[in-house]
Amino acid sequence: MGKVRNILQAKSQSPIFISPDITVFEALELMVEKNIGALLVMDDGEFIGIFTERDYARKVILKGKASKETLIGEIMTEKPAVVSSGNTIEDCMRLMTNKFTRHLPVIDDGKLMGIVSIGDVVKYIIEEQKFIIENMEHYIKGAV
Repeated sequence: MGKVRNILQAKSQSPIFISPDITVFEALELMVEKNIGALLVMDDGEFIGIFTERDYARKVILKGKASKETLIGEIMTEKPAVVSSGNTIEDCMRLMTNKFTRHLPVIDDGKLMGIVSIGDVVKYIIEEQKFIIENMEHYIKGAV
């Protein structure tokens, strides 16, 4: 099975970073603009957390907070589940299922390399299966 690095290499969009000092509203605007469900939070070049649609729903809306006044640093997920680029796609699926998360930051030797979403994982698996099927079809046709 493939590795996380394979997904990162195939991604066309670079990860989007935000500061913990911006408002939730500004982060949501960026998420809509980029059509993404999570933002990586960096402070002085250091990865400190992740902000997701789920954080917004559970920690802002349901708590009655105002998105134009609440800062990302107040509601982001600190110390989220992470993977390394050497982890397998199967590792990602297991972690996403067990931790009920749809986004995994990728960290190698303390350095943030990117982010992998459940959509990235599903797309990779579909492409891998398509490749295997095509190879089997060529093999069968060649053997006849």
